[in-house]
Amino acid sequence: MTLLEQIAASLHDGAIEVVDLTAPLSEATPVIRLPPDHGQAWPFEREPISRFDERGRHAYWNNLRMSEHTGTHFDAPAHWLSGRDLDDVARVPPRRLVAPAAVLDFSRETAADADFLLEREHVEAWQSEHGPLPDGGWLLYRTGWDARVRDAEAFLNGGHTPGVAPECARLLAEETGVIGIGVETVGTDAGRAADLEPPFPCHWYFQGANKYGLTQLQRLADLPPQGAVIVAGPLPIVDGSGSPARVLALVERHTTGADAI
Repeated sequence: MTLLEQIAASLHDGAIEVVDLTAPLSEATPVIRLPPDHGQAWPFEREPISRFDERGRHAYWNNLRMSEHTGTHFDAPAHWLSGRDLDDVARVPPRRLVAPAAVLDFSRETAADADFLLEREHVEAWQSEHGPLPDGGWLLYRTGWDARVRDAEAFLNGGHTPGVAPECARLLAEETGVIGIGVETVGTDAGRAADLEPPFPCHWYFQGANKYGLTQLQRLADLPPQGAVIVAGPLPIVDGSGSPARVLALVERHTTGADAI
């Protein structure tokens, strides 16, 4: 068999499991809250065009209203001042939407401290145990925050959510081969990131390095520390700063088809 035929067969028999990392998108989806003097992201809203009724007896469909950064979404470099002249979401090379991933699990630390910040030494300790971060791959930062997603107040937590320390964000963006960072929280930065220097360091350093962000991921606990492959599917919005996305992980399980998703 060809390599692609082997992959297709493994997907069919469950040796490769497809894990959906995407939070369901609905009117209940938590949306970031900014200071009153800032613009605000729209929550998800829908208005029926028709639903098998007098407006269209054969079709059900809706008009949607939301921010580019609502729910599980992809941050393009053009989203931030540091990357303003770099790629918008439509110009992200397709080959970079399929990439390996490392999963750094710090859910125990964030359970004890909602304002926990990932530091350089945490990454170095993880690498000493699990090996180097994947060149051309994602760093996925597990905090256990996906357990809160059905309760918007608990999810946003009054602005107390974990993130990455500025020096660590700079290291990851500028001194490693990762193409982006993925998180379970509402944004790639900590809830108190406005008070850091620079403010919102993940945005500043990753977008400035022509790299990406994925937010509001789920089920990172189902992935191994190394070896998963991420498939990110943002909409190619021309001049878009980002897009809601379906994010999938391919994980080698060596299981039967009955166990596959």
